[in-house]
Amino acid sequence: MGTPRVLTLTLNPALDLTVRADGWRPNTVNSGQTLHLTAGGKGVNVASFLADWGLPVTASGLLGEDNAEVFDALFRTKAITDAFVRVPGQTRVGVKIVDHAAQQTTDINLPGLRATPEHLRELHAQLDALCESHDAFVLAGSLPPGIAPDFYTELVAKLRGAGKFVALDTSGAALTAALTANVLPHLVKPNTHELSAALGRELGTQAELLAAARDLLGRGAELVAISQGEDGALLVTPGATVQAKPPHVQVVSTVGAGDAMVAGLVSAHLDSLPLPDAARRATSFSVSTITRLGAHLPARDELAGYAAQVTVTPL
Repeated sequence: MGTPRVLTLTLNPALDLTVRADGWRPNTVNSGQTLHLTAGGKGVNVASFLADWGLPVTASGLLGEDNAEVFDALFRTKAITDAFVRVPGQTRVGVKIVDHAAQQTTDINLPGLRATPEHLRELHAQLDALCESHDAFVLAGSLPPGIAPDFYTELVAKLRGAGKFVALDTSGAALTAALTANVLPHLVKPNTHELSAALGRELGTQAELLAAARDLLGRGAELVAISQGEDGALLVTPGATVQAKPPHVQVVSTVGAGDAMVAGLVSAHLDSLPLPDAARRATSFSVSTITRLGAHLPARDELAGYAAQVTVTPL
């Protein structure tokens, strides 16, 4: 058996334009300090993190052919296999305004390119061709115009039927559809707000969050990871529940922190780590990400240092 291969799917990628503007205020002229343009989108970020960890990764989805150069460069640099379906037009731009002084990030997300039936037929054919050679699939991010909310739902059922491990990280109507389906992903990683919105009820206490997670487990999920920002995450499996709390670090940008957690959990699954160790790895991925710009992991010894500072409490 060779090294497990992961495929990430990003249907609505973005070029992330990150501007550092300390102390910025709306409705006035502000001075910025730095600007970075990077290839983004949740699945692209997950692929980048997994490649840094040393796993073979394929990135697929729909990508505008008119401004794909930054994505092409990322895939070449990190040896990520490019399986994106190119579509006419430009990939959307997502604007991130980072305020180091306040340790806050403001996101402005634009709609993506409309997917046509032809694009989706080509994408499905490609995924069918790649299914046998990949062990784990990460379905991540929002759905662009032209794709029905149940797209992930149908794909999860198909991939699980083929015996593949499936992780899902999305929100809104797509998450609602996925969590109310007959077949759930193995791994679901919403934040508290996303899970409340998807289930249509306020989950204001830890007990309510845990009850919701255990309901999902009872319907076929194997790991529910509920991210809680600076408070860390709740990780719930049929056999164990833990709360992982990160160490305090200087926040540079929160962009990609959730994607890093997904990458950490997927890599932990492939290594068959017990839940406490998986929680430490995923949290170390996330913590390291907020200390820098871009979807990049530091060296393993630095990650190990962060992991050692993660507090994991059984619940």
